[in-house]
Amino acid sequence: MYGTRSPRMRTRRLFGRTDRGSRREIMLPLCAWRFDPTGETHVGRRIDENYKMIEIRKEEPGDQDAVRLINLAAFENGPEAAIVDKLRASCKDYLAFVAVEDDRIVGHILFTPVTIDDCDTVGMGLAPMAVLPSCQRKGIGSQLVRHGLQSLRQSGCPFVIVIGHPEYYPRFGFEPASKYQFVSQWEGVPDEAFMIVVFDGDALPRAGGIARYRDEFDEAM
Repeated sequence: MYGTRSPRMRTRRLFGRTDRGSRREIMLPLCAWRFDPTGETHVGRRIDENYKMIEIRKEEPGDQDAVRLINLAAFENGPEAAIVDKLRASCKDYLAFVAVEDDRIVGHILFTPVTIDDCDTVGMGLAPMAVLPSCQRKGIGSQLVRHGLQSLRQSGCPFVIVIGHPEYYPRFGFEPASKYQFVSQWEGVPDEAFMIVVFDGDALPRAGGIARYRDEFDEAM
């Protein structure tokens, strides 16, 4: 309907729970699982509340090495660390935040521009987000998401797109992007996993369209 999309991406079989508690198999893009390894993905997982105060702040130039190590550790040496480095160097609207515990960076989240075909409106895409494996299940990922979304809302960003777990992101206001007739540029993304949070509905094209992340993400797909 909206034009040609790229070849089908790799997928990974994941399991969620239905309202009745039975296991339900869903298919998510491999990158969706990889882009948010925080230990908080599934509803019902116990989150350790006995953790120290976490500071969320903007990424600074001196954070680059720590951010690279976090992404390498969280994504098991996948391409995400290199993608973040490339985006930092090439994207003028790169917006990233880090989570700091005891003067040590333990988490990272990145937002970069997302465009809609045949539309001048530009939003942001959330990806990747990572927390050190030893610091997961502490709610750090949730703090990063909330802080990032609040910052973008205050800056006038009209919307944020994410490809991720439908059991995790709705708590932050995300809903299926198909509600606004948006589709992902990549084939194989389940409707329930391609989500949007809208800050300015008047800025969205009524006809919807294909939402496109920056080209640097193609190497993870």
